[in-house]
Amino acid sequence: MFAATRQATSGVARQCVRGMAKDLRFGNDARAEMLKGVNLLADAVSVTLGPKGRNVIIEQSFGGPKITKDGVTVAKAIDLECKLQNTGARLVQDVANNTNEQAGDGTTTATVLARSIATDGFASVSKGANPTQVRKGIMLAVNTAIDYLKTLSKPVTTPEEIAQVATISANGDRDIGDLIAKAISKVGKSGVVTVKDGKTLTDELEVIEGMKFDRGYISPYFINSAKGQKVDYQDCLVLLTQKKISSVQSLVPALELANQLRKPLLIIAEDVESEPLGALVLNRLKIGLQVVAVKAPGFGDNRKNQIRDIAVATGASVFGEEGAELKLEDIQVSDFGEIGEVSVTKDDCLLLYGKGEKSAVDDRVESIQEELESSKSEYEKEKLNERLAKLSDGVAVLKIGGSSEVEVGEKKDRVQDALCSTRAAVEEGVVVGGGTALLRCVDAVEALELENEDQRIGAEIVTKALRQPAFHIAANAGVDAARIVEKALRESGNIGYNADIGEFQDLVATGVIDPTKVVRTALIDASGVASLLTTAECLITDLPKKEEMPPMGGMGGMGGMGGMGGMM
Repeated sequence: MFAATRQATSGVARQCVRGMAKDLRFGNDARAEMLKGVNLLADAVSVTLGPKGRNVIIEQSFGGPKITKDGVTVAKAIDLECKLQNTGARLVQDVANNTNEQAGDGTTTATVLARSIATDGFASVSKGANPTQVRKGIMLAVNTAIDYLKTLSKPVTTPEEIAQVATISANGDRDIGDLIAKAISKVGKSGVVTVKDGKTLTDELEVIEGMKFDRGYISPYFINSAKGQKVDYQDCLVLLTQKKISSVQSLVPALELANQLRKPLLIIAEDVESEPLGALVLNRLKIGLQVVAVKAPGFGDNRKNQIRDIAVATGASVFGEEGAELKLEDIQVSDFGEIGEVSVTKDDCLLLYGKGEKSAVDDRVESIQEELESSKSEYEKEKLNERLAKLSDGVAVLKIGGSSEVEVGEKKDRVQDALCSTRAAVEEGVVVGGGTALLRCVDAVEALELENEDQRIGAEIVTKALRQPAFHIAANAGVDAARIVEKALRESGNIGYNADIGEFQDLVATGVIDPTKVVRTALIDASGVASLLTTAECLITDLPKKEEMPPMGGMGGMGGMGGMGGMM
């Protein structure tokens, strides 16, 4: 009995595996280590800022090294050996990622701002300031700066202004600026613009009639392209239904027809339940059936309208419509729509070369325009404009050329940034560039009345941070940055330092402008994370594992060498 109990107890003991030990740091010690990581990341990213910023070369685990001036790409590549320092660096990486996701550009500015706020915030807390009040002062000052930024903003209207925004974001590359302005003029401000690798030495613009919506494949097992994790089909049939597909039997006639016609099939439905989805996946994997299922875009009435738009563009019948119940089991070849090319990723679906009748598409566009004119709701207008862009303007494809994969990759990064900047500028307008817009906010922040000394310290941290983008742009241009920033502060309006030519001038008149959304997002993201950093009092990380040395056994066998005496 006792023996059995001992055995059971020892079995439990063997199963209890202790978790990894932790390293705890407190107060100034923790903040100092995190700040080292923040500084290392910010130093690497800040060298790319401005028209005379430098490139960063990143080693990759596969292929050749990557050369880039894109702030978020540099930030993502950094992984420090010291876990304490890496924690600080990762927090600033999050700032760059958030700015990139929301505005698509301004990641370097956000990183520079975050470093400045974190450094001064740590210093003030170390001297005894209340971190919660300092953070409150920072956020109040940032809100004041953003309100003032909005007063400086002016809308973008002409193709020349669009080209200027794109040129600045592409680090002064006028060719990229003109190419993007041309693409937007072709498809309209609400049109879809995509960027691809070109096959020539020069950049090309191609406008394709098509539509894109934000729904990806329902199952990753539909993927047929190893490069890019996507589904690509040419000359594809389209099946549209307003309702859920809940049984395999309802799909069998459509699959048989597609198989007889030897064509791939795209299914767009409200949803595909597990049983029919499992059957589709099984057929895809076992017999190579060319099929992909996608959820219909939008919700409610908007979804119904978008399905009808796709039906008009592709020439398809819509199943499951209220009042005209076409059943999937009774499908005919004429009920399928047709498209020349479809590309489906996990996030979106792009339909190109729809085979719908031109007259039907024109009637549908006219109908949407009439709805747009009579609509009073901003939300409705936004959705109608999206539908109008998909039906009428098509897709512009920028094919980026170059002499090597490395060159194309570097230029693609700049084109993506420029494209995101342009969209942001169209959305919220532009302000004076070169870091000058943030300098103009300094007076508004200094005039702010706050409750206590700690909040005033927070506001002072922000006024110092607002100078940093202009400082780094000037420093990267190889001039006395502190003198340039002081002189720019004494100027007013749109007069600022143009680092490209090394002179003070009217920056708006010469095309040095930044999208308001990019500057605003960079400031909000940087202040949010960096001010939270100042409130940290304890840092917990995993201790590195100690690798045990294997025992040095097996050497005793050397005694057999004594037999060598017989050789004499």
